[in-house]
Amino acid sequence: MNKDIRSAFKDALILVVITLVSGLLLGLVNMLTEEPIRLQKEQAVVDSCKAVFPAGDYPSYELSFVLTDYRPSEALQSELLKNGVTVGNIYAAVSPGGMTEGFAIEVTSSEGYGGDIRLMCGVDTYGTLKGVSILEISETAGLGMRAESVLVPQLRNLNVDHITFTKVGKQAENEIDAISGATVTTTAFVNAVNASLDVFAEIAGKEAQHE
Repeated sequence: MNKDIRSAFKDALILVVITLVSGLLLGLVNMLTEEPIRLQKEQAVVDSCKAVFPAGDYPSYELSFVLTDYRPSEALQSELLKNGVTVGNIYAAVSPGGMTEGFAIEVTSSEGYGGDIRLMCGVDTYGTLKGVSILEISETAGLGMRAESVLVPQLRNLNVDHITFTKVGKQAENEIDAISGATVTTTAFVNAVNASLDVFAEIAGKEAQHE
């Protein structure tokens, strides 16, 4: 084996060793970070569910949240898609005694001004919108990003079939004040919240059929 061949073989062997070591290190890092990331995501879901069923509304016990297998019908999904809304996971809010107190429903509007607006909406068994938590939003600073301070506080304990928004001051129970200068964001937000109410209505209808 001449010198050039030995050198090429050595270089190839070094590259193989570097590749193997790099792969092992990446695998180790992934293994070490995968579980904390999973737990962090699970905690974020629990926190958002708790935010839409405020503890102050249930002072005598603590709710737990259980992932359900509820999924909107194809007809409802098709209808919601007309407004750019899709439905994610649905969690049952369960009392210590095993009673379902409502549902935390994950909804996403793809029609925000800056991209997706993903929300968790809590609806109790009476059809009351208990609250809304923002999971993801990338709207314009000073405008659409004011959804947290302008829209969310208005969406507490509303017992209505649907909500709408106004730019001239709310005059009805099902109205909320829009974000000034951010009609696109407000529209996407309201459509997502209304989707959660539609999903709950369908769930309630199915539950009634089984009684």
